[in-house]
Parts: sequence; structure tokens; C-alpha cells
Amino acid sequence: QVQLVESGGGLVQPGGSLRLSCAASGSIFSINAMGWYRQAPGKERELVAAITSGGSKNYADSLKGQFTISRDNAKNTVYLQMNSLKPEDTAVYYCNAPIYDSDYEWSDYWGQGTQFTVSS
Repeated sequence: QVQLVESGGGLVQPGGSLRLSCAASGSIFSINAMGWYRQAPGKERELVAAITSGGSKNYADSLKGQFTISRDNAKNTVYLQMNSLKPEDTAVYYCNAPIYDSDYEWSDYWGQGTQFTVSS
């Protein structure tokens, strides 16, 4: 089976930085775009950023310049560097990837989510 495992959450002060990681493991034949979503309390899940296997990036308009997504295809890992953090960035962050797996089909996988809080 395929798993996406996020890491890097925690407590950060306003203005601080944090890097999240998400590693995909298991019976993986191919991974398309990998992305990060977030869900704040009482709000819907929203796209933060996504990156294709070729390195093309897409960001939520409000986060351009503040967050940077990157990817290591050899490690099946995607990263999210977050700078100048604000309390409104507090959320559960989820990793997502469509993966061609051992069932010989594309399936949409999600990580379990990692929480971080921006607070002084």
C-alpha cells in the first residue's frame, strides 16, 4: 500500500519559519503532481501549493512569495518552506498526490495531516 507521511509541524512564533516534509512510500510506480493543502478551524480545506514531477509550481495567490514548494523525485518527497508566518497560517496541513500504484491505476492519496500553530 501507499502512504504519505507528513512531518514538521509544531508551534512557531509570528514571523518565524517552518519547513514541512511529506514522504510517499509503498508500491509506487509513478507520482504526478504533489501538493499541500491546509484546513483551518471552521474553514474548508484549501490548496496551498502544488508541484509537478517536472518542477512546475502553482501557489495560492495569497501565499505567493511567502511559501515555497519543492520536491525530491528520487525520494518521493515534497517540501513546503514557510516564511513570515502569521497566526492566520495556523491550520492542519495535508500532503496530497495522485499516485500510480500496484493496482495499476491512479489513486488520490492524502497524508494524515500535520498541525502547526503560529502564536506568541
